Amino acid sequence: MEVLVEYLGKGFMVMLMISMPCVLMAALVGLVVGILQAVTQVQEQTIAAAPKIVLVFLTIVVLGGYFIKVLTNYFFEGTHVAFQIVPKSETYVLPDNYYKYTRPFSAEMQDKINSNSSFNKAYINNGAIPWDKKATKRQIYINSKQTGSIEPNFIERVKIQSNSR
Repeated sequence: MEVLVEYLGKGFMVMLMISMPCVLMAALVGLVVGILQAVTQVQEQTIAAAPKIVLVFLTIVVLGGYFIKVLTNYFFEGTHVAFQIVPKSETYVLPDNYYKYTRPFSAEMQDKINSNSSFNKAYINNGAIPWDKKATKRQIYINSKQTGSIEPNFIERVKIQSNSR
């Protein structure tokens, strides 16, 4: 278990190593542009967007090889942990008699079906519900009478009330 927790922590560190240079570059550009805007008294928020985009893109281009190297090392270490360390660890492998202490799912469901008599009745009658007396009667559906006038909506009611005053 310690190996998996350690690997998860390493994943967070990889995430920080990849994202931190881009975030720091964007913060640095935002600070510089903010100081320039304070000095020149130009308070336009869209001015900082273009330099941030360009410098974060350049950061990714310059450090992209390093990012790929870090991610591939993390991937290969993960596959090594998954296929070499975890299967050989005795704490992660189920014992041979695992099902000795548990019941398979089908046996649990069979007990529930046998204990529920109403379910058995419905199962035997192929979907006919024996306790539903309305289902056996034939229901008559009557079409509703449609009115010729449509009620006004809220805006029309307000106009009608304002005109009547």
